[in-house]
Amino acid sequence: MNDFRLIMRNLFGSRSRFALTLVGITLGITALVVMISLGTGLRTQIDKQASDLGANLVVTPKGWCAYEQVKVLSGNQLPDAIPPEELVKIEAVEGIETLPYLTVGSAIENEPVPVTGILMADTVEMKRWSVEKGDVPTDGTPTILAGSSIAESFDLAPGDPVTLRGVEFTVAGLIAETGTRDDAVLFIPLDVAHEVYETDGRVSFVAIKVDDVSKVDLAAQRISDAANVAVVSDKQLLASVLSVVDSVGTTLRIIAAVAILTAAFGIVNTMLMATFERRRDIGILKSIGSSNARIFRLFLFEAGAYGFIGGVVGLIVGVIASRLITPYIASNEFTAFVGSATVDAIPPFSQMGLILLGSVVVAAVAGVYPAMRAARLTPVEAISYE
Repeated sequence: MNDFRLIMRNLFGSRSRFALTLVGITLGITALVVMISLGTGLRTQIDKQASDLGANLVVTPKGWCAYEQVKVLSGNQLPDAIPPEELVKIEAVEGIETLPYLTVGSAIENEPVPVTGILMADTVEMKRWSVEKGDVPTDGTPTILAGSSIAESFDLAPGDPVTLRGVEFTVAGLIAETGTRDDAVLFIPLDVAHEVYETDGRVSFVAIKVDDVSKVDLAAQRISDAANVAVVSDKQLLASVLSVVDSVGTTLRIIAAVAILTAAFGIVNTMLMATFERRRDIGILKSIGSSNARIFRLFLFEAGAYGFIGGVVGLIVGVIASRLITPYIASNEFTAFVGSATVDAIPPFSQMGLILLGSVVVAAVAGVYPAMRAARLTPVEAISYE
């Protein structure tokens, strides 16, 4: 009997033990694939959201940390912290175009919805939105420009009435799908938002487009000198948000790695039991001339087979689970970017290959000690086992 047939016979000899051992490594690989899919989807959406912002600089209140900067890109509600007098100073700086945002919120049919006050025409132009139905609202009127996904969720169409904070608005137009968080937001004229939400002219943050991109740093310095605010470039904002996401992703990967290591101990236990139960078989193999190296190789390859089969099954289950689980994992402030986008459920093939290789290596390493125990048995003590 050749080595491959021996390994397969031993592997499937006890189906219940095989299944239980395989479940451990499969769950670990599944968790790792889900975490990688989530991380890939997050980074893609963050890059797209930052690009869609259409700004070279972002002005925020002083003291904001990365958590608030995440909200700038995710479209979630932020405090109205920049007073109108500071906004006037910012607008007075030469060589820049300002786009203030007031991120607030309301509810439709008792379901919370994000609402953002903007300068309608300027924002549509800077973000290059396409209004597929209706028209761009006019500043000063209680009208709404709705994102595609929120319009679909509440079956909104141009002309429909929507009540926000007790004031009746009219849907003026619908934005064509952008693939960003803008799809899930109701946009209203900034001056109307100030009145309805009683903010006294304050805004949440200001997007800045610099006329000469080679003078971004100079523009940032001029804004900082003119007003009591913080200024970050689009690259700094992106790096800050990605650092938060990467730290979360690292934590999740560690959890997945712990699951895989736990499965490795299950393989050690399974292989030790196999060594104990197959002492007579080992003795027979040695009595007919099998070397210690062959016995070691048989047990090592059997352990590696657990890793290979578990890795393949884990990759398949992980891809499926990514589609089902990731939207729930993504429904929080840090990972809100995925909420309105389709997560890429298939990690790059290079990563899938590394995951599978890692699964085999971990399983093989777990089988080293049991394989050494099996190889050290002498023919006499192995055959005499009762």
